Order: sequence, then structure tokens, then C-alpha cells
Amino acid sequence: MNALLVGADRLGNIPDVLRTFGIRIAAHVSGRDTTHQRRSAPLPAGIGVVILFTDFIGHNVMQRFRDAASREGVMVVCCRRSTCALQQALGKRLGEACADCAAPCRRRQ
Repeated sequence: MNALLVGADRLGNIPDVLRTFGIRIAAHVSGRDTTHQRRSAPLPAGIGVVILFTDFIGHNVMQRFRDAASREGVMVVCCRRSTCALQQALGKRLGEACADCAAPCRRRQ
């Protein structure tokens, strides 16, 4: 499955986490550019999931990409830019348990 990542300047270990779920990064948008807030262009072709890092983007950017994903019937995953939060969010959306966070995660609290 191909993903569009929205938010964060650097991804750190995020690509490794996505690989464990069989997800490939097709595109990454930092969300800092003001045009990301205004335009309503379609998502890149072949995107199966849009991942929004909520602690790095504003409400207008989030709204724009959620609307675009909704119009095209693409799944949206929202989480903080943390490997643990991403694993938990993907596990819930994809119906899989996270290997690292099977036990209650202290970082969630």
C-alpha cells in the first residue's frame, strides 16, 4: 500500500515502522507551505492511505488533506509523529496488533 505522509520535516524511524505494516511512502508533504492550506488538488495517484502527523500541521492543512482523502475514498490515519503512536494508530485502522506496543504503552499517557 502506498502512503502520503503529511506533516513533520524529518521522518526519523517512521519509514521503518511503515515497512513493518507493508506500507511504502509514495509522497511526503511537510505542510508548512501556505499553498497546502488553500488548494484542493487531488491526491497523488495510487495512494491507499493518508497519514497526518497532527502535532506538526495546522487545522487548515489537516482539513484540506482529510477532504481530499474523503473525496477519493482513501483511508486517513491521524497520530502524533512518534513511532509508538503511529504503530498504535495503524494497528487500530488496519486491524493488526503492534508487536512493540502489545502491552499498555506508557508513552500514551
